Amino acid sequence: MPNDGKAWLLISRVETFDTKTAGSEQSGSAVFIWSRTIWIRYYRSTLSSSFLLRGGRVIDPASGFDATADLLISGGTIAEISTKPGKLSVPSGGALIECEGCFVVPGLIDPHVHLREPGAEHKETIATGAAAAVAGGFTSVCCMPNTTPTIDLPSTVEFVQMRAAASRKARVFVAGAATVGRAGEQLAPMGAMSAVGAVAFTDDGDCIASAGMMGKVLAVCASLDKVFMQHCQDPTLTVGGVMNSGVVSARLGLGGWPAIAEEVIIERDIRLNRGHQCRYHVQHLTTAGGVEIVRRARADRQPVSAEASPHHLLLTEDACNNYNTQAKVNPPLRTDDDIRALIEGIIDGTITVLATDHAPHASSEKARDFTAAPFGMIGLECALALYIKALVESGAIDWTRLIALMTIEPARLLGIDALGHGRLAQGLPADVTVIDPNVSWKIDSESFHSKSRNCPFEGWQVRGRAVNVFVAGRHALVGGTLPATAILTAHASFNAL
Repeated sequence: MPNDGKAWLLISRVETFDTKTAGSEQSGSAVFIWSRTIWIRYYRSTLSSSFLLRGGRVIDPASGFDATADLLISGGTIAEISTKPGKLSVPSGGALIECEGCFVVPGLIDPHVHLREPGAEHKETIATGAAAAVAGGFTSVCCMPNTTPTIDLPSTVEFVQMRAAASRKARVFVAGAATVGRAGEQLAPMGAMSAVGAVAFTDDGDCIASAGMMGKVLAVCASLDKVFMQHCQDPTLTVGGVMNSGVVSARLGLGGWPAIAEEVIIERDIRLNRGHQCRYHVQHLTTAGGVEIVRRARADRQPVSAEASPHHLLLTEDACNNYNTQAKVNPPLRTDDDIRALIEGIIDGTITVLATDHAPHASSEKARDFTAAPFGMIGLECALALYIKALVESGAIDWTRLIALMTIEPARLLGIDALGHGRLAQGLPADVTVIDPNVSWKIDSESFHSKSRNCPFEGWQVRGRAVNVFVAGRHALVGGTLPATAILTAHASFNAL
């Protein structure tokens, strides 16, 4: 866009041109910008409220719809989906986007991210995290409560909602803390947080170690019909642990973190939950033994689900060699056998959700020695391509299943499917992601919209990327680029559309 100090903010029309003549061209009050296969014309005018996505493969796993179709967005909702070529036309003042060769899917949903605000805005803010989400193809994320102060009060839930609405990027749903200060000693006011919009509860970053307190949390979550998401780590078994317990940790002289520390908590909680039947979710599952415990519980019709993260599907403990702090994550990277078990769990339906566990940290923090460096890595902006690499390119699952794991399944987990999220159908909110499955690109954290750069996949060549994203009918990602947007007065209701 021209750097003339004026507000080139809003998109009025998209026109297709011959991409052999790449470059830029200005005419009057308009500017054309080339983005792979389309030219995008920007105007100083009102944002178009209508978009026709033409000729893409529309996939809606919730309904089983999978066909070449046109999708019309109007007034913030999906106005119509038609498999008849030419039936739908661009409304006056609307925008046409050619989607041939692309997938048009429900907006991707990440149920497990860390946005750091309030308290650690040098790592990430709600605005930068929401921007990173859109850049990665996500229309909705659920942020964890391990902030400073902890998200353990209705007022803090509302603070996050208002900051997210002000960002005008991805929707941000909130997981409230189950215990005050995430200390595991006193129940947080979960009912009050639920009343203002908290969609889940967790003490993520810490496990609720007390079985007695865990039983109380499960009972309250069951009464509220909210999912409890557990960070499965017995703290008595991980004292001094900074990576997987095994040959590599022994060679590096680093404290080991055994698989059993994850598995005993999963087993304990499932047993505790038999009397409560709370919806119970295992966050960032990493071990073969944990997969088997969840598999047995689901076969026994227990309300148990689990998620896998991209780094646990692609990296092993070997990534920690040379004391690489970018590979230090909680729970730790495991072994090839664990990766095979996780993928098998995805194939057979034991694992139903994919989640990034996006955990930004400042470069200075990750530059410390391995023991002192913080756990965590970022993932929002490269997760889609990494899942494609681990699961689709490997032949483990097909595209339809991948989209389900990133849309309707996390929507059901958080209970936001009732709001129309995770699905494509007439009359539902127009949260839509357009994916080009063939674009090849190199992961470059310096180009990320996140404030942090702690990405162990730096320099990886990957395939597949979101090129257009709509949030409540707003064109939030345009040809793979985040357009400048006006800062508007925030309304918490934005997240409830």
